[in-house]
Amino acid sequence: MFEQDRRVKLLTLGAMCFGLFMVMLDNTVVNLALPTIQRQLGSGLSGLQWIVDAFTLLLASLMLTGGTLGDLYGRKRAFMSGVALFTAGSLFCALSPSIGLLIAGRAIQGVGAAVMMPSTLAIITNTFHDPKEQAQAIGIWAGVSGTALALGPVIGGVMVDSLGWQSIFYLNVPIGIIALVLTTRVVRESKNPEGRGLDLPGQLLAIVGLAALTYGFIEANTYGWGSTRIVGVFIVAVVTLSAFAVVEMRTRSPMLDLKFFRNRTFFGANLVGLLVSFGFFGILFFLALFMQNVLGYSAAQAGLRQLPNTLAVMVASILSGRIVGRGGARAPITVGMILLGGGILLFTTVQATSAFSSFWWMLVIMGVGCGLVMPTMTTAIMSTVPAARAGMASATSNTTRQVGGVFGIALLGSIVTSRFGSELTKGVHALNLSPAVSERIIAIAHQGRQSVSLPAGSGVDPHVISRIIGESFTSGLHVGLWTCGLVVLSGAIVGFVMVRDTSPEAQMARHAAGSARAENAPVPEHAPPGIAEATAPLVPEPADQTD
Repeated sequence: MFEQDRRVKLLTLGAMCFGLFMVMLDNTVVNLALPTIQRQLGSGLSGLQWIVDAFTLLLASLMLTGGTLGDLYGRKRAFMSGVALFTAGSLFCALSPSIGLLIAGRAIQGVGAAVMMPSTLAIITNTFHDPKEQAQAIGIWAGVSGTALALGPVIGGVMVDSLGWQSIFYLNVPIGIIALVLTTRVVRESKNPEGRGLDLPGQLLAIVGLAALTYGFIEANTYGWGSTRIVGVFIVAVVTLSAFAVVEMRTRSPMLDLKFFRNRTFFGANLVGLLVSFGFFGILFFLALFMQNVLGYSAAQAGLRQLPNTLAVMVASILSGRIVGRGGARAPITVGMILLGGGILLFTTVQATSAFSSFWWMLVIMGVGCGLVMPTMTTAIMSTVPAARAGMASATSNTTRQVGGVFGIALLGSIVTSRFGSELTKGVHALNLSPAVSERIIAIAHQGRQSVSLPAGSGVDPHVISRIIGESFTSGLHVGLWTCGLVVLSGAIVGFVMVRDTSPEAQMARHAAGSARAENAPVPEHAPPGIAEATAPLVPEPADQTD
């Protein structure tokens, strides 16, 4: 593996993976720490939501600009700036004495991650020029990404129980320092400023549109889908995101080059990325709640019981690079989405009284599916664009995955909460308790607590209450899983229909055909710039400037 410049390539790949590991781990590690943070810092539910959302929103909305910054000023410089900012934000989070400051620290982390992440894949693409080596390197890169996401619950649960919630942020500090040292010593600078510029109007519209859309999905349960507030927020989202598309089509230097979406593989692979993240983030979120609130595991126990999923993601992600290098992306994407979606649907057979031994193998199926898809769809996306636009392509890929994760948790949360509430109300009212006691039980259950103290002489066994709560949540979970599984399975169709052969041999054949067409079919003299760009092959772009 990696015959020429082996040492430099391996160290460069290692540095990129260290930085990526921090960011992706942070996507899931925080969830298991939220109850402890709530108790120690005195936060309400909205404060906990913003601890997660401050990071995710800034990461998703600034990712495209992060790719442009790397193209303009250097990918190495952008990566190091992002790592430094993310590491500083992590330290700020660990030292925060209040919810407000912790949210500010999470926002700093989000900005750093958005600047850093697009450069990781762009640097790898410009370091590994051979198609087979590039597929293997991206497979390892994406494998680290999937592994970090899967390891989050395991690491988070153990560290929170033994070292406190601050430890999950302190962990990022030494990792960030290692990434900075390696990058300084071995990574070569590369950039492609020709024809590029910051798209400030597009960036502003993207932030407002994604923030409004996310707010609407998350808060719809609180205010109602038909409320003036939520309808108004969705209108703002539609208007601003539509305006964003218009600006990107007309500006000379768009942050998101929409002409890439004319390529069926680019469009299809990005859609697969959104759908796989929808399923992956959704199942991780609800799996943690189910294991702790229904099955009664501690945070550490729940995290450790996700190891089958973690190991499956790790193995499948590493193997996927070799599979893609030999046969292309279509088959592993299709099979992976079928396994992930099928595993999610199988999980609907799990009940509130099920033992871990009865469903661990379902976690393995889901892990294998996710591990096959995530690296593969990334390779498919990067195979459709020239190296000069690797930063934008990487940022687009990461943005679609982040948006998919946000929508997965928000939409599935709404579905699960609605069914849970109706089943819980029905079960509690069947006990014929006083209205005050019934309302108290329902309110406590919605806070994730199953231990309810009842007035003396009520004649109701507390274990009956716990059973009703557990069964109601499980019923809601099943409805959410059916939705999630069917959405993911639709991604198998998308991958099979839209992703073409991306094997190295096919890429080289298309490269040769594109060059021949470029030589023999000149663009008409008076063709508009947009037509010229659309008809010309993507390969003959200006070469990157490498120091």
